Amino acid sequence: MRTRSPLLAAVLASIACLATATSDKDHPMTSRTATGPFDVKLAPQPLSGVAEGSGLSRMSIDKRFHGALEASSRGEMLSAGNPASGSAGYVALETVRGTLDGRAGAFVLQHSSTIARGVPTQSITVVPDSGTEALAGLAGRMVVEIAPDGAHAYRFEYSLP
Repeated sequence: MRTRSPLLAAVLASIACLATATSDKDHPMTSRTATGPFDVKLAPQPLSGVAEGSGLSRMSIDKRFHGALEASSRGEMLSAGNPASGSAGYVALETVRGTLDGRAGAFVLQHSSTIARGVPTQSITVVPDSGTEALAGLAGRMVVEIAPDGAHAYRFEYSLP
């Protein structure tokens, strides 16, 4: 199962579904939703010596978020899949730096998503305690939506103390 193909990238790009925000019940939080478009560049990267020949793919992530989240992010993704069956999965971590509804700082998003014979399941969450500066204490989930024309958008349901 060879995974370094544009078709796999297209299958992975189609992974999108609904998610709900999380909250910390021990601390008062303000829940909000931020939405907007984003641009993403994925670039193939070599696997480590240990992972060579594993059938995995590794990509760098370079994003620019617009709207309520004005930020850039950089990260890495590992993926595997079978484009012929419409099934694939990926995991990724990306560090997002910029402003969220005017509050400056950084945070880390953790991705773990699959598509099983065309049926997507998406999980993109803020790594607990990864928020810095005015985003310290940030919690939340992001949903990525991809339009038929390939345009990317996000819906970020989040809470801040």
